[in-house]
Amino acid sequence: MFSLLALPSWLPGFPSLEWGSSLLDSLLQGLIGACGVSVLSSLLKVYFFVGCVRDPERRQPEKERLRTQWALEAVHLVGLALILTIVRTRVAALVVLEFSLRALSTLMSLAKGSRDTERLQLFLLCQYSLGCGLTCGLSFLQEGAPHRSLNLLLALGLAALLSSGARRLCRHIYRLFELHSSQNYCGVCLTLLVRAQDLPGFLGRALALAFAVGDLAAVALINRDFLTTSEAVRFWTPLTICYTLLVIYMQEEQRQHPGMQSQVQTVLVRMGGLFVLLLTVGRWLDLVSILVSLLGELWCLAGTRTLFHLCQIQDLPSQSPPVSASRQPPQSTVAQPRSTVPS
Repeated sequence: MFSLLALPSWLPGFPSLEWGSSLLDSLLQGLIGACGVSVLSSLLKVYFFVGCVRDPERRQPEKERLRTQWALEAVHLVGLALILTIVRTRVAALVVLEFSLRALSTLMSLAKGSRDTERLQLFLLCQYSLGCGLTCGLSFLQEGAPHRSLNLLLALGLAALLSSGARRLCRHIYRLFELHSSQNYCGVCLTLLVRAQDLPGFLGRALALAFAVGDLAAVALINRDFLTTSEAVRFWTPLTICYTLLVIYMQEEQRQHPGMQSQVQTVLVRMGGLFVLLLTVGRWLDLVSILVSLLGELWCLAGTRTLFHLCQIQDLPSQSPPVSASRQPPQSTVAQPRSTVPS
């Protein structure tokens, strides 16, 4: 059967056809990465919205902002897909490795009993790095595949299905969670009412798996460009030093100045460090990709301002519904002995 996807194999190997096939594959990978980020963003919004419903007095403004943001999801998805399509694989691999090192350092410091809020902030800050990790993993796994475009198209269908389901869940929770949870009507809303505290753990395990695959793919893709071991050493040595200094600086900066402004400054420092590094060991297209990555980081941060504010005003959302005073057991009264009159 004739297929348009097999058209490049029927025609001579002109460079223009190869470039067009590569552009199609990059576009499919960018769309898949954007769909993965959309799933993470929608589930985080569901989690925080449930927390806002449980504390309506403090979080009513944030709840209304979450309800008005869902209309911009399509614009955010398309913009992120275009950014991930333009970014070169080499720069995407560097972004993934840098965030993985930063996240590992943060989690090791959290193991001593810090608040879980910082884990939620990591989920918010990893969105662009997650998209880069998905594109790196797909580029590595599909490298040399005979039906690469068809495989990516099938993967895009699955990613779009998951993204659409997560966005429908988000809209359902925004509109009907308060009604359904109060009337014990909807199974989905009741499940979130009882088990919403398990959602960050699920997201953490899924992100750990995604970044593990992305890190392995990133190392393999970067080492692919080196012909000798000495070339690899000349690249990895300054990269390791640069990443270590960046992690130390960013952790100290975030301790002293927590907030969204500090996160924006951190993004500028990270991308500036990578830009200086690639001036010596990179190519000019890598420098352009660094500027595009800066735009991608700021694009993702712009969509998480409300969620980041919710992380700052709470340690964790209350995971159990408040017990009303009418349901509290009455205090036991001590029986007073009756005075008896001797006969």
